[in-house]
Amino acid sequence: MIEYVNQLGPGAPRIGPPPTGTDASVWSLDTAAVTVGGYRVEEADAVLDAGEREKAARLLPGHRHRYLASHLGLRVLLGARLGLDPREVTLVREDCPCCGGPHGRPAVAGGGVHFSLSHSGDLAYIALAAVPVGVDIEETPTADAVADVLESLHPVESAELTALAPPRRPGALARLWCRKEACLKAAGTGLARGLAEPYVGSASAPAPVTGWVLTDLPAPDGYAAALAVADHHDQGQHQQQHQEQENRA
Repeated sequence: MIEYVNQLGPGAPRIGPPPTGTDASVWSLDTAAVTVGGYRVEEADAVLDAGEREKAARLLPGHRHRYLASHLGLRVLLGARLGLDPREVTLVREDCPCCGGPHGRPAVAGGGVHFSLSHSGDLAYIALAAVPVGVDIEETPTADAVADVLESLHPVESAELTALAPPRRPGALARLWCRKEACLKAAGTGLARGLAEPYVGSASAPAPVTGWVLTDLPAPDGYAAALAVADHHDQGQHQQQHQEQENRA
């Protein structure tokens, strides 16, 4: 587990050295805040791009404020990392690995840093890395939510949750769900291929996932959070082993 999550408050962030390898820097912010990273949330339209403004305009007021705060925080951190004014950060979408459409993993035009953003309740988590990365934070779900998704998960995960006493299931699902979401966001597939894969487990520590370094993150009571960072060395070994197995077949 990463032991420390940076806090993005009302002032400009101290960004620190860029992460390397499978390291990542993770930031949290209060999406109910009035000021984020030196910018007032009510004036976020002057910083965000047309697509972000259009999406924000479609949201109800409470959700709109959370969206504006989290995207403002994202631009502040990306700008600090890239040496740009937050207004100058150009965000794009990579091609979807499932269908090739322009709705894959969000990215910075021209590269320079990989990022991921997640928000739930009044919290947002933002991760920056040198390689593809996914972060997710989730509020503890209700018992009804556990029942709704139970049969959609990996069969082993469904069995793990069913074996728990009912009061323990929501917390276990929160751990499991944010781990799975972190991996799917890092891969850029989202939920297009369903919830069964990858198997991440619901125990106190995540199960290993080929090609990714998956870790739990510190989170306040009532939340769970996780981070997935691409491990190209592991991916390369897995591809080599797969090719060797095909050659022997």
